[in-house]
Amino acid sequence: MLKNQNTNNKKMLKVTINDQELQFPEGITILEAAGRAGVKIPTLCHLDLHDIKMVNQTASCRVCMVELVDSTSNRNKLVPSCVTKITDGMAVRTDTLRAITARRMAVELLLSNHPNECFTCPKNTNCELQSLAAELGVREIRWEGERMNYPKDMSSDAIVKDSNKCIYCRRCETMCNEVQTCGILSGIGRGFNSFVGPAFNIPMVESSCTYCGQCVQVCPTAALTEVNHIDKVWEALNDPNKHVVVQTAPAIRVALGELFGMEPGTIVTGKMVTALKRMGFDAVFDTDFGADLTIMEEASELIYRIQNNKTLPMLTSCCPAWIKFIEHQFPELLEVPSTCKSPHIMFGTIAKTYYAEKNKIDPDNIVVVSVMPCIAKKAEAKRPELTKDNHNNVDIVVTTRELGLMIKEAGIKFEDLPESQFDRPLGETTGASVIFGTTGGVVEAAIRTAYEWITGKELENVEFHQLRGSDGLRKATVQIGDRELKIGIASGLGNARTLLEEIREGKSQYDVIEIMACPGGCIAGGGQPYHHGNFEIVKKRQEAIYREDRSKRYRKSHENAEIFKLYEEYLGNPFGKTAHRLLHTHYEERERI
Repeated sequence: MLKNQNTNNKKMLKVTINDQELQFPEGITILEAAGRAGVKIPTLCHLDLHDIKMVNQTASCRVCMVELVDSTSNRNKLVPSCVTKITDGMAVRTDTLRAITARRMAVELLLSNHPNECFTCPKNTNCELQSLAAELGVREIRWEGERMNYPKDMSSDAIVKDSNKCIYCRRCETMCNEVQTCGILSGIGRGFNSFVGPAFNIPMVESSCTYCGQCVQVCPTAALTEVNHIDKVWEALNDPNKHVVVQTAPAIRVALGELFGMEPGTIVTGKMVTALKRMGFDAVFDTDFGADLTIMEEASELIYRIQNNKTLPMLTSCCPAWIKFIEHQFPELLEVPSTCKSPHIMFGTIAKTYYAEKNKIDPDNIVVVSVMPCIAKKAEAKRPELTKDNHNNVDIVVTTRELGLMIKEAGIKFEDLPESQFDRPLGETTGASVIFGTTGGVVEAAIRTAYEWITGKELENVEFHQLRGSDGLRKATVQIGDRELKIGIASGLGNARTLLEEIREGKSQYDVIEIMACPGGCIAGGGQPYHHGNFEIVKKRQEAIYREDRSKRYRKSHENAEIFKLYEEYLGNPFGKTAHRLLHTHYEERERI
């Protein structure tokens, strides 16, 4: 039976896959054709992320081998399906003994030069090489011999690079260079000892890496992982002299459940709070409070710049990876970003000042733990300018994945937990703070407040759908009084580069620009549960963020009563002297390598 796979009116080619006659548009690969026909071909180095226009097609692993049937000469040949384009009349077998044996041999060869430490590996049960070996029935490694033996690079506060686990798939290189345009990672060496790393194999901390963590998200093994801070948290929790508080970012609540078998986009806020309290934290807070505080400062700064003809556009400063990107790549534009600290750093500052004074706790004895979807937050917390009276604003940062591991270590059955509320004070939050977790959310939250402050009128429809979406580069206009505010939105550093080049060349017409380093925003951060290239998961997280926003009683940051109390009792006016001293920061030019 001939099945029609016609798309986009392209020339259709007849292809036979496993004796099934089909038609496909010209220009696609065997792998794509098989996928459309419902035939699975295993892959490892190949990665196609349609939503962010990334395709890794190095054909280096040879795991996707198939057999082309030559009926005339009876001399079939093996080809990698990920890069071999279909031709008219092509006959393909994906299930022959020869193809299966070739795939298994490719995996066995990779394993022969791979550390045999699955039990203690950070990617255990989440490793694509491990899963593929099980799927292909690899039960022994038949080739023993020399293995790569490189020292592990633990120089940075964010990313660990273990070259011995690099299978040279070059996914990270494609992500770093083509999507994020950072240009940090490339192939080093030749032959057996080749791996991917920074130029000249310099330590990660000496490179221009932004620590966005997108390389970690796409790495199929544990060649790239986050720095693990779980032991530091347990140590603090077991110190009777320490008052340990924890804050959780908005993106955590829509992704954490995935680590416990829940559907992507399941909102687990209440269960998460209960788990954290059972783990022994002295207080459990919401970074959303810090996000509301950020909007008070950021909206004030935007209005100040507009009314006083100061530098425009103003760029949001919530994402530490993009801030490090501009410091390395566009140092001449350092006056453009807002000077606001990021929400979790703001919250840490308030915890060690206002909260400490209110509760009569010595700041030396307070440990602030941030649960973040982001690996860059780990490095951000160590920035020397983010201190107050020799106290780090935030002491320890763990990712969503690390929190999931800690909950499992504690023997907590997460899915059966009752729901709890965040602690007070500093616990009231609004819908505006929730949407910080997705691309477009920060600027939408700022507009909700700026609109009412500028016009003096109530904003009845708080949802700005023109600011939403998943495209990596978007623009919109919002009418505020007699001024048309022009807004740019970029998610992914490659898209950020486009906007920054416009600013540098004097071509930008924007008033305010939101930038998030991770494609899709924090919901797809480098520390979130691995989505393995399935961006439908990211979209479900985004939908959950907006559901959470709509469920809130208050949806504008300036409606947060506890925020107002904080200003009345401690900070004074937004963007005032005390607020500026505690909640704002500065940036510095960094060498580009």
